[in-house]
Amino acid sequence: MSTVVLSTPPPPTELVARGRARRALRRRAVIVLLAALVLVAFIVTLMCGQTYYPLDAVLRVVIGEQVPGATFTVGRLRLPRAVLAMVVGFSFGLAGVTFQTMLRNPLASPDVIGISSGASAGAAIAIVSLSLGETQVSVIAIAAALAVALLVYTLAFTDGVVGTRLVLIGIGIASMLDSVVAYVLSQAAEWDLQEAMRWLTGSLNGTTWDQTRPAVIALAVLCPVLLSHARNLSAMQLGDDTASALGVRVERTRLTVIVAAVGLIAFATAAAGPIAFVAFLSGPIAARITGPGGSLLVPAGLVGSLLVLVADFTGQYAFDTRFPVGVVTGVLGAPYLVYLIIRTNRAGGSL
Repeated sequence: MSTVVLSTPPPPTELVARGRARRALRRRAVIVLLAALVLVAFIVTLMCGQTYYPLDAVLRVVIGEQVPGATFTVGRLRLPRAVLAMVVGFSFGLAGVTFQTMLRNPLASPDVIGISSGASAGAAIAIVSLSLGETQVSVIAIAAALAVALLVYTLAFTDGVVGTRLVLIGIGIASMLDSVVAYVLSQAAEWDLQEAMRWLTGSLNGTTWDQTRPAVIALAVLCPVLLSHARNLSAMQLGDDTASALGVRVERTRLTVIVAAVGLIAFATAAAGPIAFVAFLSGPIAARITGPGGSLLVPAGLVGSLLVLVADFTGQYAFDTRFPVGVVTGVLGAPYLVYLIIRTNRAGGSL
């Protein structure tokens, strides 16, 4: 007669450890895959266009060699544009998911809560009303974004910042600023109107290294600040009281990450304009493919870079007419915004 041996189930702590290990492995695999896709999109952007250059020619240009034809087309036109696309995409994605995580609200994106609108209004006034040059326009756009962020934060602060209150105040201020932009554009001369619309749409056309450098420096300085607060942000998703009990200085952390995230948005917007919905889409896409657990900061930044690179290349070569990158990302993001609002409404939740 055979004896049936029943296996002893593993203890709960071991099951939890296995689950965490699987989630960590998946997260690392997703980050590696996204980084590889960003690299592929970056290389394709440098190789392909009205003139095709082989990979070896592109690599020679990148390392500083002189290649007839490719040195100008790749080194002077495509390379700064591709670098800026990658940098502003990462900045928008990183800043967007920071707001969404901190405020526990998928609508808490710089596109929605008025920060991008502040930069747009500042730039429109600088171009149309003050007739300033490119550098001055960028400075005013950065200052306006920071001022609007401070205003929204101040108005939303009542014994702490509640995500829903901040979103609603931000939407109201964004609407006011959009009206200011519309009025300024209605008074613009034809040549100023063309320049302002190119900037307000979000475009990488005519990118130079002078435009790219400040955005790269801002990302290099502010990205480590946000990444160093990744665990605190994850704890704040559980609520301010729980985060405080876990040792997080909630208001100090919130103020630090808001300043860093707004700085990224301001410099990225000053370099390329308010590229629509990249900050809004990157976090949810990263959450879907990464799964629960772990910080979304790096995955969302990589998704943002991939979105801008692919959207810019699509806008240049996929249609008979060339479209700015902001038009393509706007077409992608607007339906998702409507879907998110409908889903939230059906679930009986609040914004």
